[in-house]
Amino acid sequence: MNSSRPYLVRALYEWIVDNDCTPHLLVNAEYPGVQVPPGFASDGQIVLNASPSAVRHLHMDNEAVSFEGRFGGVAHSLYIPSAAILAIYARENGQGMVFDMEPPLAGAADEPGPDDDGPSGGEPPRPTGRPSLKVVK
Repeated sequence: MNSSRPYLVRALYEWIVDNDCTPHLLVNAEYPGVQVPPGFASDGQIVLNASPSAVRHLHMDNEAVSFEGRFGGVAHSLYIPSAAILAIYARENGQGMVFDMEPPLAGAADEPGPDDDGPSGGEPPRPTGRPSLKVVK
């Protein structure tokens, strides 16, 4: 089953913009494949203003979010794999969603996969316990 993260990011982005708020993305700047301007991340994370008035050529699909933004007056092309998005929220009121950290996919951006000695064979482990849903207001 596909990750729900890119679908939720797109839906929340539209909801935030439709409510005349400013969508911000919290991004794991150290995730493989992330392309953000050097020197702007803090503690391995960066907050990006993704409002329609702040970016150009915004593209959101199931793999990544990409756009052109200005940092210090200089235009930069940004590329954020969906798994690197840690949160999307409205700057004005903080409403949005926080996501769990995802480990990089094996071979992503020529980075080695995690050495966790977990199950192999391409099948993820089955979850245990009761499922839980997070309430978004």
